[in-house]
Amino acid sequence: MAITVVGSVAFDTVETPAGRRERCLAGAATYFSLSASFFTDVRVIAVVGEDFGATEQAVFDAHKIDTTGIQHALGKSFFWEGSYLENLNEAKTHNTELNVFAGFEPRIPEAYHDSQFLFLANIDPVLQRRVREAMPNAKLVGGDTMNYWIKDHKPALLEVLKGLDVLLINDTETRMLTVSRSIALAAGKIFEMGPKILVVKHGEYGATAFFAPKRADGAERVAHRAFHVPALPLEEVVDPTGAGDSFAGGFFGYLASQKELTPQSFRYAMFYGSVMGSFVVERFGTERLQQLTREEIDHRFRLFRELTHLD
Repeated sequence: MAITVVGSVAFDTVETPAGRRERCLAGAATYFSLSASFFTDVRVIAVVGEDFGATEQAVFDAHKIDTTGIQHALGKSFFWEGSYLENLNEAKTHNTELNVFAGFEPRIPEAYHDSQFLFLANIDPVLQRRVREAMPNAKLVGGDTMNYWIKDHKPALLEVLKGLDVLLINDTETRMLTVSRSIALAAGKIFEMGPKILVVKHGEYGATAFFAPKRADGAERVAHRAFHVPALPLEEVVDPTGAGDSFAGGFFGYLASQKELTPQSFRYAMFYGSVMGSFVVERFGTERLQQLTREEIDHRFRLFRELTHLD
């Protein structure tokens, strides 16, 4: 089943202890779509500038990603420059240039409207809501956000959450959104906002999925309906920039590849999300995802299973 993702297609300049790379192909929608493309058909809604050329288009084409929804505008594409020299878990932003992204108005191609899966990547919640309302028949809708939108645009974000089935954010954002110190208590508050599933990303410590209790009286505690997957221990992390978006792509991509959404399929999706996140950090930007094969993905999935199973 096809996934439609709306978000940014951008260029990044990144510096880490492993080195520096100028103007990598990046952006939340790019990482998500490349990751998800190993499992299912992907359609992208974004905007790029004149600096997005045949080389960048070829990356999407090689993964058979539908780019009909990518608008081409006069000017430059979204650009971000940052470093991880002090802490690989926290980026230090040096420069952000919205460029053509500042005037982005998502346009949904007619062929995208039958998408059964929709992912609203990290963009203005006003735009997220417009896309969600324009695609009411999506079977499963997921979304991401960040501290900026939580802090300064919370009312608009809360409107978006009403239309989400799954919210994928990190632990800091989870606490900020709910003003809770406990992730489990925060999950309960987020369920009241709309989402039925919360996936909390913990960086190098993996990710935890919380599922809304089935009992309306609340007797079944949120903490008892959680599933955690670790991160695979890696010898070296080159660039952690797209790890969260690649996790989301693996998670949603796997779900979209299944005939039926079951508790087991959601658990497997968590593992495949961690697998994709572990690959992307091995190179700068999207370089590793561009070179990746499905055989490598399935092999690493088996390694994850061995890491987490007693038998």
